[in-house]
Amino acid sequence: MRRAYPADAVIAEWRAPDGWAHRTFDWPAAGGARGSILFQAGRGDVFEKYLEAFHHWHDRGWHVSSFDWRGQGGSGRCGPHAHCGHVERFGLFHGDLRAFWTGWSARVPAPHVLIGHSMGGFLALKGLVEEAVDPAAAVLVAPMLGFKGAIPPRLAERLARLMRGLGDPARPAWKGNERPAATETRESLLTHDPDRYADEIWWQQADPRLLTGPPSWAWVADAFAETRMLREDARLARLNVPVLGLVAEADGLVDPKAAKAMLARVPTARTVAFGREAAHELLREADPVRDRALVAIDDFLEEKAPA
Repeated sequence: MRRAYPADAVIAEWRAPDGWAHRTFDWPAAGGARGSILFQAGRGDVFEKYLEAFHHWHDRGWHVSSFDWRGQGGSGRCGPHAHCGHVERFGLFHGDLRAFWTGWSARVPAPHVLIGHSMGGFLALKGLVEEAVDPAAAVLVAPMLGFKGAIPPRLAERLARLMRGLGDPARPAWKGNERPAATETRESLLTHDPDRYADEIWWQQADPRLLTGPPSWAWVADAFAETRMLREDARLARLNVPVLGLVAEADGLVDPKAAKAMLARVPTARTVAFGREAAHELLREADPVRDRALVAIDDFLEEKAPA
């Protein structure tokens, strides 16, 4: 199920208001749906990586949808570098989510649920704060609400802004797909399950357009600025949508302390933490971690988004 599309799923195209073509996934529930999930993945991701999780939710009666973010995966590139995850500004992501949600939520069965992983988690929370989306409940999986690094975030943001201005802002910020470039090290940053990690490589070899490499300096600079602004946003304390945050405390890509601190400010949020057994991709981890994450999501949705 991890390396094949469901027979009754639809891979199609959705155009944003500015005409940008996004690749979409839509899997209607068999019979009467108990509700609909929009799952949005992280930077450089494609929805193929989460087919196993989609099967889990679909088996429980959910209509499952997703789309590749602008500039990555099957949604094209926004710059001249074929494998660079470039976007001029995060505002384009925000606008895409707002527009897609408006049309999607009008055509699929309620209750509507938004699940975001990593960058998708940040964009989901930002969408809630901006009232761009109105789900019955939201789940943030290892959300990108801060970054791990050797220098303080404010200094890192200034350096990224400087690098964006020194040359082509669409140029790759580093070599390789993640840091550092070694495949083995990257695998350990994402999951302890080598078979699930290999699924991503399999899909990239089957369809080379799905490979998205490093981000651009424009992406890096805006990511630092946008996560900082969200951390400082007073509207977090006024959110009334139920939120579940799944945080990997040993995450090597995003800052789990920043995520826990931000979620603590949301009055409707609860947090489930995972220890050293879990890397960044909780839904693609070894079975004990993945199963615990899915049970936490299932229980939360049964309570907060009942059929």
